[in-house]
Amino acid sequence: MKMTIKSGDNVLVIAGKDKGKTGKVTAVYADQNKVLVENVNIVSKHQKARTQNEKSGIFKRPAPIEASNVQVVCPVCGKATRVAHGEVEGKKVRICKKCNASLDKEYVKATKKEAKKAVKADDLKGATLKPAEKKTKKSTESKVSE
Repeated sequence: MKMTIKSGDNVLVIAGKDKGKTGKVTAVYADQNKVLVENVNIVSKHQKARTQNEKSGIFKRPAPIEASNVQVVCPVCGKATRVAHGEVEGKKVRICKKCNASLDKEYVKATKKEAKKAVKADDLKGATLKPAEKKTKKSTESKVSE
């Protein structure tokens, strides 16, 4: 099965005991549909010494987590996002659903400027009157009354 998460991606855990944690993907197991994320899903492994030189003990190590329980964090807008697919410079790349920036490192520069413009436009759409603007209206009213 083809996975949309690649080794080296920053991801956010959206379900499970480590919900809300972020980390870097260190390994992808496509056949099991699992990913290994650093500092997430830490388990204790009891290990017995096999030879005299080895030490027995309880060791902590990360365990794989289901790929459906993580979302890729966009490097441009910084939000956890679903992954779309598109073409940039004739190559098929992964794209952020929220800002249309490329998630593949080779093509980030090509789409970064367009994505930042889209993010700024979204921020301006939801903006309301700022307190500084209200003060300027009062100051102009007081000047008119003088």
